[in-house]
Amino acid sequence: MRIEKDSLGEKKIPDNALWGVQVARAIENFPISDTSVDLGLVYAYAELKKACTQANQVLGLLKPALARPILKAIEEILHGKYDSQFVVDQYQAGAGTSTNMNLNEVIANRALQLIGKKSGNYEIISPNDHVNMAQSTNDTYPSALHIAITTAYGKLDSSLKTLEESLRKKGNEFKSVITSARTHLQDAVPITLGQEFMAYSHTLAGIRNTVRLAKESLRTLGIGGSAAGTGLNTHPRFSKLVIKYLNANTGHSFKNAPDLIESMQSQRQLLEFADALKIAATEISRIASDLRLLASGPKTGFHEIILPPVQPGSSIMPGKINPSILECVNMVCYRVIGSEATVAQAVLGGQLNLNVNMPLMASEVLHSIKILGNAVTIMAEKCIDGITADKEKTLQYAHKSAGLATALNPILGYASVAEIVKESARTKESLPEIIVRKKLLSPQELKKILDPARMTKPGIAKKVST
Repeated sequence: MRIEKDSLGEKKIPDNALWGVQVARAIENFPISDTSVDLGLVYAYAELKKACTQANQVLGLLKPALARPILKAIEEILHGKYDSQFVVDQYQAGAGTSTNMNLNEVIANRALQLIGKKSGNYEIISPNDHVNMAQSTNDTYPSALHIAITTAYGKLDSSLKTLEESLRKKGNEFKSVITSARTHLQDAVPITLGQEFMAYSHTLAGIRNTVRLAKESLRTLGIGGSAAGTGLNTHPRFSKLVIKYLNANTGHSFKNAPDLIESMQSQRQLLEFADALKIAATEISRIASDLRLLASGPKTGFHEIILPPVQPGSSIMPGKINPSILECVNMVCYRVIGSEATVAQAVLGGQLNLNVNMPLMASEVLHSIKILGNAVTIMAEKCIDGITADKEKTLQYAHKSAGLATALNPILGYASVAEIVKESARTKESLPEIIVRKKLLSPQELKKILDPARMTKPGIAKKVST
């Protein structure tokens, strides 16, 4: 054990720990969830610390002899060498000070080791004076979170694209599979299964655009604002240099916030992104629920589509297969939708010059990105790609639907057709039988007008002249 000291006194620190006294206090104070800070945030924070160190070195504020081991330690962190050293709980006090100090202490102690010094020898390399130079948790944490979300976005968008393409492929595969549309869950006009799946794919394209636009607002970083957005203890060129090095190191295109004070007061960009995730989850859950309904049965439900079986569905009913993947997707989407409400409350809870709820927002948004991305991937690969259609069943639905009568409106008029539909329901006589019996149209005319395939395209039926 080694002894480290802060303004509150001394603490014993395990010799193999790269974290120090402030992290030790955080471990004691916040045994909340048994879940540490998301490593995506840790790596994003490390990238930010790297850019800050480079900027301070170029500005002549940090000596090369100190900058070199600090940068080396950061590189090791970015390569995942010290993941186990980031131990603070995702729920913590302040605006994320414990997370910031976890980075600062691990970097400082590893840098000390690299120059042959013992951990905790902060007179040589200090977590606060050197690693955290010209920085505050108040400007670094929101900036690091923006970086983390921007980085995680790539995988999420790839997953959404996979689902979009899977739905589009099914749209093409089912383009000739005719069924009945349903409005208000009642029989409606004919439609193809392909048209329905193609519409789902277009929804996914719209979702991707919504999330992308929300992500764009996160390119603005408030780094350089220091404690309250005024830039106290920072070089006038610091913030611009940090952005320069950060973009060079990551390949992203971040930019300085035009108002650093505002960037600390308002976290609306995070709420916008959480809202975009909510929209995505809402639409994806709707599609999943539609597919569950269309696959219901097999004997007493719609059973228009057959989902690929992935596991037995019941511990008591032999042979039962459930829509397991889609049910999982629904639950993930409900969780993401709820997270947006949490983020909204956290944003609302910001007061005066700082929002102290950053760790909560980070936890919710990063978790939502992860689970939503994973859910849509399995939805595409384990469900959508293997869906088949019961073409006989769908065609029966198309021919049985009272919605077929809609095509007769331009010829017989809405009121007359409505009476025929009611008579059919009352007498169980088919629509064509009633119409032919009343000599309103010939069988040949009816066959053409009531062709379900024709009704899936734009067009107006006309009576054949005699």
